[in-house]
Order: sequence, then structure tokens, then C-alpha cells
Amino acid sequence: MRKWLPIGILLATLAVMLLPGATQAQVAVGVSIRVGPPAIPVYEQPPCPVEGYLWTPGYWAYGPVGYYWVPGVWVAPPRPGLLWTPGYWGWREGVYAWHAGYWGPHVGFYGGVNYGFGYTGAGFYGGEWREGRFHYNTAVVRVNETVVHNVYVNRTVIVNNSNRVAFNGGPGGVTRVATVEETRWGRELHTAATSVQISHQTTARGDRTNFYSENHGRPANAAYGRVGERQANQQARIGQGVRSGQLTPRETGHLEHQEARINQQVRQDRAANGGHLTGQERAQVNREQNHVSREIDRDKHNGRVDRPVERQNQERREEHPHR
Repeated sequence: MRKWLPIGILLATLAVMLLPGATQAQVAVGVSIRVGPPAIPVYEQPPCPVEGYLWTPGYWAYGPVGYYWVPGVWVAPPRPGLLWTPGYWGWREGVYAWHAGYWGPHVGFYGGVNYGFGYTGAGFYGGEWREGRFHYNTAVVRVNETVVHNVYVNRTVIVNNSNRVAFNGGPGGVTRVATVEETRWGRELHTAATSVQISHQTTARGDRTNFYSENHGRPANAAYGRVGERQANQQARIGQGVRSGQLTPRETGHLEHQEARINQQVRQDRAANGGHLTGQERAQVNREQNHVSREIDRDKHNGRVDRPVERQNQERREEHPHR
């Protein structure tokens, strides 16, 4: 995928990325790219960890390195009663422009992009607010039902939409246009992405495994249960590598040692700062986790495998051929 990025667009892009309170119109005008975003990857949604959190789907953002994936994540809305309208890329007059997402009383137009998990391209079917509490439709979203009890099942809203195109208009893009209602809802008073969401995107931009140039449309960490849940996700990736045989015992031990060292560093820094990390410390931890993330990906695809695990997996397949 070729990148076209003159200096004017680069400066505009950087300005938008550093503007947490930007409105939808500002962001839509500020980022204009001549190469469309990759398709939305297929990934598993982590369960909602806390009652009241809403799902914000992953999306392709753009920066000096080109397109990079911002993982989907469960977040707290600014206040009860608000819903998240995802951002989308729209094509017009030869360029792709980003239309930022926002919080509002209704889910407006998001380009017809199928983000999954209740965001089928039109509307949202993953749940609804009832008397100040959000109720989750577990027909299309996952929740941790040991802590989230306000759930229901409505399968009639399931839409069979396998189109993963991530932009509206232009060659090969989604052709859907906004309805009268969506246009009206788009003019309602909105709240921009929260500081937690902005921080989440900033962290994603710092992880090379999110770059399209690195993952070719298949990000290693496509979704999180919470913002800042990266350490747990790294451990899950290591565990998967052990179970599949992609990681040898030597590689696993090295990766686990690095993760343990980072965890110890975090504990020491928090103890020294009253339970918190400074901005500089968070940046350092993020750099170190970036390094481990690249090592996990490299070790899992270097051709070396754990033969005993591989044999065990083959034996299980032979014992249960239809599983």
C-alpha cells in the first residue's frame, strides 16, 4: 500500500492528533489522505468488564507512519444516557477525510462501515439505556456476567453484513448515505472523545505492531477489555503461543522474564509515587511493552516450534477429528 503524504497534510494530521477536544467538523477537515484505509480486521470482542461501560469499536487512524490500528475497547461514557457514534473515513473529491466519532443521545451516521458487535453500518444494537442503567444485548456483544447482570437477548437485530470495507464513498467504498434521522442526530449537541479515549489512541500510535506496514491488516492486539490492559493482553499472546507450540520453552522463558521485569518496575514506581505513574514512567513502560510485543510476534513466526506441544495438539486432533 503506497502512502502519499505532502508536508501540508502531515502538519494538519499532527495538529489534529494533538487536539483532544477537536469537534467532528474540525477533524474531518484536518485529515485528508489519498490512500484509503485497510479493511476492518475480524477479531474477537473481549467481555465487558464493568457495568456501564460501552463498546467503542477499533478503527484505522492515520499518522506520520501511515495507517495504524486503534484497538476496540470498553470505556465509560462521559455520563449516563450517552451512546458512541464511531468515526469513519469518507471519500470526496479524490481524498479520504476522517470524520471523528462522538458521544450523544443517539447513534448517528458512521459511514455505513460494519464495525461489528452491534455496529452493523446503520444504528447500534448492542444495548440500550433504561432508567439510567445500560442493558447489554448479549446476542451481539460479550459481557462478564459475573459482574454485569443487566443483560437481555434480542437476535432479531442481527444483520448478516460481512463487508469489512472501512470507508464511505469512492472506488470500492460503502455506498450508504445518511438518513433524515441520522442527519438530524448529527446536529445534536455532542461530546467529543474522552481523555481516556485520546490516551488510548496515543498509546496505539506508539506501538509498531499496530502499524499497517508491520501487521498488513492483522493487528496483534485488535481489542482490549479496558484502556491500559496491555500487560494482560501480552500475557494472553504468550499463553496462546505456548499452547500452539509457536513459542519454544526458551523463547517463553525469555518473554516471561521481560514481562516480570516490567511488572516489578511498575510496582516500584507506583510505590514511590503514591500508587500512580508519572507521564514519563508511563511512556517508558509503553516503550518496553512495545519491545516485548515485537519480540512475541517475531518469536511466534520465526519457524521454531515446541515439538512436544505440537505432537500433543496433533494427538488431540486425531482423538477428536470433528472438534
